[in-house]
Amino acid sequence: MDLQKRNENLKAFFDRKTDGYDDVHIRFMESKCALTDALPDGTTHVLDLGAGTGLELIPLYERFPEVFVTAVDLSEDMLAVLRTRPFADRVTTVSGDFFEVPFRGEDGTAPLYDAMISTSALHHFTPEDKVQLYRRVYSVLRPGGLFLNADKTASDPAAQAEGFRVLAEEPEKYAHIDTPLTVGAECTALEEAGFTVLSVTPLANDNYYLYKAIKKESSHD
Repeated sequence: MDLQKRNENLKAFFDRKTDGYDDVHIRFMESKCALTDALPDGTTHVLDLGAGTGLELIPLYERFPEVFVTAVDLSEDMLAVLRTRPFADRVTTVSGDFFEVPFRGEDGTAPLYDAMISTSALHHFTPEDKVQLYRRVYSVLRPGGLFLNADKTASDPAAQAEGFRVLAEEPEKYAHIDTPLTVGAECTALEEAGFTVLSVTPLANDNYYLYKAIKKESSHD
């Protein structure tokens, strides 16, 4: 299945799941809070990929009430829920494919982001797709900006391969099957995109890790 088709199927899936999304994902709040905990003081501009209904933004705005967020998600229905949150006036929502929608700062006319955050959203892409996406993220982060991803991770290369095997054999039936990468493969994708990986930390949810990477200030850092 090509990337565009898979994203179309994922959008349809998440549109159907909007009403019960918070009930399912509330059990991931500790992992979502880990994103905010990893941000430095003074954070003012954040890009959230896979923002959904905005659950991970609740702790973010508790710590950083003045932060500006660009929230990107495939599902307009989910973003409609986010826009009912008390902090919605400080959030710009963007509905669409992570690989296609414009990110603020790509044209050089807006401030770059201090950080990108994401949780439970990026485990649907091949290593090659991730390098492409991570290069886009790298381009809109300021020097010293952070990449923070709390996400599902494959336990070993066999588990990684199995997800992609099942998706390839029955792509329509398993449009939403998880295809996480191993820690090693995830770190390699980040490094190929230009990031320096600072840490990979196990989280409370099974097979979830927090990936923390940085866009270095200069080649001499």
